[in-house]
Amino acid sequence: MKSYSYTAQDAKGKNVKSVIVAENEQDFLAKMKEKGLFIKEYKESDSSDSRSAYKFNTKELAFNCRQLSSMLTSGLTLVKSIDILYKEQEKDKAKAIWQDIYENVQKGESFSESLQKHSGSFPDFLISMVAAGETSGSLDVIMQRMSDHYAKENKLKNTIKGAMVYPIILLVLCVVIVIFLFTFIMPTFIDMYDDPSTMPVLTKAMAAISDFLRTKWYILIAIVVGLAFGFVYAMKVPSFRLKVHRLMIKGPGFGPLVTKIYTGRFARTLSSLYSSGIPMVECLERSAAILGNAYIDQCFEDVVDEVKQGESLSSAITRTGIFEPMFCSIIFVGEESGALDSILEKTSDYYEEESDAAVQRLVSMIEPMLIIFLGVVIGMVVCGIYPALYGSMESIEG
Repeated sequence: MKSYSYTAQDAKGKNVKSVIVAENEQDFLAKMKEKGLFIKEYKESDSSDSRSAYKFNTKELAFNCRQLSSMLTSGLTLVKSIDILYKEQEKDKAKAIWQDIYENVQKGESFSESLQKHSGSFPDFLISMVAAGETSGSLDVIMQRMSDHYAKENKLKNTIKGAMVYPIILLVLCVVIVIFLFTFIMPTFIDMYDDPSTMPVLTKAMAAISDFLRTKWYILIAIVVGLAFGFVYAMKVPSFRLKVHRLMIKGPGFGPLVTKIYTGRFARTLSSLYSSGIPMVECLERSAAILGNAYIDQCFEDVVDEVKQGESLSSAITRTGIFEPMFCSIIFVGEESGALDSILEKTSDYYEEESDAAVQRLVSMIEPMLIIFLGVVIGMVVCGIYPALYGSMESIEG
């Protein structure tokens, strides 16, 4: 599938600019002919694959799912619902994707198959849930669940972004103050020494740092950029990524907080999938994959194998050592009572509240660390310039 942007004229002589998705150029021209449009100019988008042309964010997914659920519940057909939905899209690329889905469904293709053609624009989780909804005949209910799911995902992301605003501002302020101290303040006091050899050791160290920042700052920038690119490249190496993701869960202090966030997302996803009638093995695979943690993916390979062999879910998950004992006990109760989906749904609500609190605690751990760092740097600078200041005052008095 390819994405084409075009400028055309309709039967009334009105100019139309839009984007459309087609198999190839011949398919694009055929679609234009079906619409009764006279093409003035067109070009294939920079992306050679529509799957990378546009990716819906959680806010858009929540809106689209909620709209579809409302229209389907009101008695509208799926084709008509998608037709209305694609016309509501504000962005051209999003509109082109929904228009293509509408045309495919209108031709008799299933909704999930049409979404699968745009798997890069829609998450696999949504596609699986839509397929389950079509099979069970409860697509309206599934769309409502997906709307709630992505609304909560969006809320968590916004909570994290909002909580990180102050630490980021504080970090930038720290960097600016440190640079200012070493490039403007330190040189003034260093010049007070007639003989650099008489400088105390700490002052010499501060002077060396100041000189480096003023004359060889480009080396520092190169090091920072190199480390950033090096880390990004290293994260593509499976073994290194596995260690980093394991540290995120097992790390002291922040590990349990990150685990609570993962637990909330895992419980909600597993509940949605399992209550839709999807087999437990597939539920586990997709629920673990949505967390985006390589260490959890590796652990759940064993969980899936054990469940396939008849092991209870609670026992298999407990052996991973990822989730806290209370969560594993809740799963055990759900299995024994036969109400795993409803218990998981209630548990996900609890852990989502815990996730919000965990985000706040994570941020509260970062803030004092930055303040302490800034205080130590300022203290070192003061200790470094004090002998020069003291010496100059003595000479004035003399």
